[in-house]
Amino acid sequence: MFDLEKVKGIIFDYGGTIDSNGMHWAEVIWMAYESIHMPVSKEIFRDAYVYGERTMGKNPLVQPNHTFLDMLRIKADLQIEWLKTNGYISESLATTEIKNQIAGWCYAYAQKSVNAARSILNELYKQYPLVLVSNFYGNIDTVLKDFQIDHLFGSIIESAVVGVRKPDPLIFKLGVEKLNVPTENIVVIGDSYDKDIVPATNIGCQTIWLKSIGWSAYKGNETASSIILDFSELKNVFKL
Repeated sequence: MFDLEKVKGIIFDYGGTIDSNGMHWAEVIWMAYESIHMPVSKEIFRDAYVYGERTMGKNPLVQPNHTFLDMLRIKADLQIEWLKTNGYISESLATTEIKNQIAGWCYAYAQKSVNAARSILNELYKQYPLVLVSNFYGNIDTVLKDFQIDHLFGSIIESAVVGVRKPDPLIFKLGVEKLNVPTENIVVIGDSYDKDIVPATNIGCQTIWLKSIGWSAYKGNETASSIILDFSELKNVFKL
């Protein structure tokens, strides 16, 4: 059970939490594919998505100065080229225009989500120290500036920078160190049950799970200190 009176600091996840209201980014990008009637199955798309993520993880394709739109264009390019190379789409569908349409749709989705979250983040910023802990590509500073929320976080722990990725609890411990308050006085807010809620719980933090469509189906026995279905519900949770 979530205990608001104990909270002295907040650790936020970024991708999938603030920028998509809990929706896994594979689901967001799939909606973009559907919007332009890309003729591939969701199963094949997920293979392309995994290829793109692994490629970006192994290679420094994303630079620190890249905006979120730049990053989305890289993702779309990797996915579409994989689909073309493996014979799932024709050359006519592997154009820069198509890639830009997918990236632009996703960027607009993220912009809408961040805009909706901004007022709540501002209110929380006035009451608590905020730290961001995120699996990201080394450009989170640029992304936060692009969306005009960079001033809200006292510290940023980014996996590509610190060399630790969720679900390793160490990355959350780094966030705890930045807040400099006991773990029982910290609440972690994230969309991924396995990567955010489980490791945060294991180190003694309270947790708020922003539950939406994840990468995998849920088992049904997942628990958190509080479970919300929309970012706006944080208003009630924190009595804003």
